[in-house]
Formats: sequence, C-alpha cells, structure tokens
Amino acid sequence: MAIVTQDHLIQSIADAFQYISCYHPPDFIQAMSRAYEKEESGAARNAIAQILINSRMAAEGRRPVCQDTGIAVVFVKMGMSVQLEGTLSLQEMVDEGVRRAYTDPSNPLRASVVSPSIGQRRNTGDNTPAVVHVEMVPGKRIDVTVAAKGGGSENKARFANLNPSDDLVEWVSETVPTMGAG
Repeated sequence: MAIVTQDHLIQSIADAFQYISCYHPPDFIQAMSRAYEKEESGAARNAIAQILINSRMAAEGRRPVCQDTGIAVVFVKMGMSVQLEGTLSLQEMVDEGVRRAYTDPSNPLRASVVSPSIGQRRNTGDNTPAVVHVEMVPGKRIDVTVAAKGGGSENKARFANLNPSDDLVEWVSETVPTMGAG
C-alpha cells in the first residue's frame, strides 16, 4: 500500500497551480514560434510576437500569463492501493492546495469563484471550492492534473441541436463569423 501524506498532496497542488499560471507548455511555445515564422500577415505576426513576449515575461517574472487565472479544476486518478494519510477529505485537501496557490503572498492569483452560485454571490477570496474529478484506477499511484478554467473561453459560445444528416463543418463555418471578434 502506497501512502501519500496530506501535506505532500496539498503542497503539490499549490505548486502545480502556481506553475501553470506562469508558464506555457513548451510545445505551445514551439508551435507559436513556428506559426510566427510561417505567418505572412504583418498584423498576425505582431499578435503572435506579443503572445510570445508576454509568455517570456510571465516566465521570467514568475507572474501569471493572463489576469484570468481561472476556476481551479483538478483531475485525480487514485490508485486502488493508495492510502491518503491525514485528517482532511480529498476535496478538503484539494481546496487547501488551491487556497495556498491563490493566496500565495509572493504571487497571489486572482480569485474568481463565488459562493453560493445562486443568491447572495460572494467571492470566496481563495478560489475555493475547486472542481474535483476522481477516477479510481488500479495500482499504487496517484496522478493529479490541474487546470485553471478561464471564463474567456465561455464568452463566445453557441449551442445547437443538429440532425445526424447536418454538416457540422458547414454549421461551424456559417456560425463562427456571426459571433463577432471580441
């Protein structure tokens, strides 16, 4: 039986949220660099250059890449032979990790969670509670993946029920241009 201590899990989650808030993945930087080299439009090249500059500045200064540091979403793959050692529930451990990350005095992240979500909505101030997805898997490992789900991706959305015979590509091609840019 593998044992994972409460403090180790909490600090790992806090460190992970701080990290993903300040650093783009290397494959993203490489893809943006390739796009910059291939792009022919001056305006598009300038936009890509600004993204790359912003990414470098965020990494060097250990500051968030974006002011919207998102709602904390945590995916836990819990091995059936793993024992969590501590007094808190898994949700409480995740929330404490999120709390530490978002209230870190050396690099506070913007809290954007309100509770309750209906009625007297008040910012929790520490971005809790986190959204936690748990999958029980064979083995004696615990794998934790964190994501900061920003609200910007929700700003432009459209829902449609399509018939099986409808052309999805055609629907997207017709719909996206009508949604505006910004």
